[in-house]
Amino acid sequence: MTRPVYVAGSGAYLPGDPVPFDEIDRVLGIPDGTPERIRGWMAQTHGIMKELLAVRFFHYAIDPETRRFTDDNVTMSVKAARRAMEMAGLGPSDIDLICYGSAHQDQMPTASVRIQEALGIETCRELSIHANCTSAYKALYLAHELVGSGRSRCALVVSSSMASSELRAEYYNAERLDKESLFLRWFLCDGAGAVLLTADAERSAGLEVETTAIESIGGKRPSLMFNLRPAYWMNPREEFEGGLHHLRQRFRNALSTDVFREKEGSIFLAGLRRMLEGGAVPVGKIRFFQVNLPARHIVESVLEECEGLGIPRSAFYTKLDELGYCGPPMVFICLDRILREETLRTDDRVVSFVTEVSKFMQAGYSLRHV
Repeated sequence: MTRPVYVAGSGAYLPGDPVPFDEIDRVLGIPDGTPERIRGWMAQTHGIMKELLAVRFFHYAIDPETRRFTDDNVTMSVKAARRAMEMAGLGPSDIDLICYGSAHQDQMPTASVRIQEALGIETCRELSIHANCTSAYKALYLAHELVGSGRSRCALVVSSSMASSELRAEYYNAERLDKESLFLRWFLCDGAGAVLLTADAERSAGLEVETTAIESIGGKRPSLMFNLRPAYWMNPREEFEGGLHHLRQRFRNALSTDVFREKEGSIFLAGLRRMLEGGAVPVGKIRFFQVNLPARHIVESVLEECEGLGIPRSAFYTKLDELGYCGPPMVFICLDRILREETLRTDDRVVSFVTEVSKFMQAGYSLRHV
């Protein structure tokens, strides 16, 4: 890195009114023809998940009356980006790089250039990254590297997730429904977040990017979140009839297996330690520690381990209970809340880290208040 990189602004967008947990099925709907045994499991599991998760409200880009979408990944990204630009006092001509991150995408042209067009940016570098919950962090990582190296002067980093499009009743082939296909309906919702990075210290919103980190430890670990699409285009009818498009997550006893462990603790702890040590981040200066994990028991386990690193429980920052959990963009949505609502002292750190389960990719960052 040849020069420091600063956060110039941030923005977030959550579509629609907050939806209480007990109204999820009303908004997403239950697929016609769902087998009775699956309906019974859904009714039983709903109460269990309500108790298990630390999420009270969700946001969906769906009109609950007409069942039409009110936004998509591009429109949500643009709305979050404009709020970040407004905070930073920057216009379209100031941005020369867009790094977009989403869970996955099957659209041409890619989202980054659609966002570029919608924002009125005539010419810029652009990248689209699709890597589940690490995609937003990877977009930040690339922007940090390119601005820090002098290749770019101002980068828009943006992430969005339209999970509802894969969770609402109309998406499923009811004849192919199973528990793994429906499990994520209680976790995921919609939203977008954006961050602007600059090398101009006078444009700083008070945070310098201290370190960014990415890694994959999934070379010998099984995928726990997936669809069954092959790595080529299929006849859409065949894909639907086989239920290959369903987003699935394996969950039965997975957390108790060695797939989540390394020699000295969880893979999350080991990855976080590598990032902190590699970036020479002083643990005692961590003011806010933001973790993208919606399940209360998993969060509790992570916090216990992180206390051993010297990160106090009081540093743990989450707004998932009121904002919902929309996957990759959650990292920027929470950062936006910190910038707009919290008070930081000189040298305070804002740290975030994530482990995703589609193939055990990990990523994180540390920001220093200057």
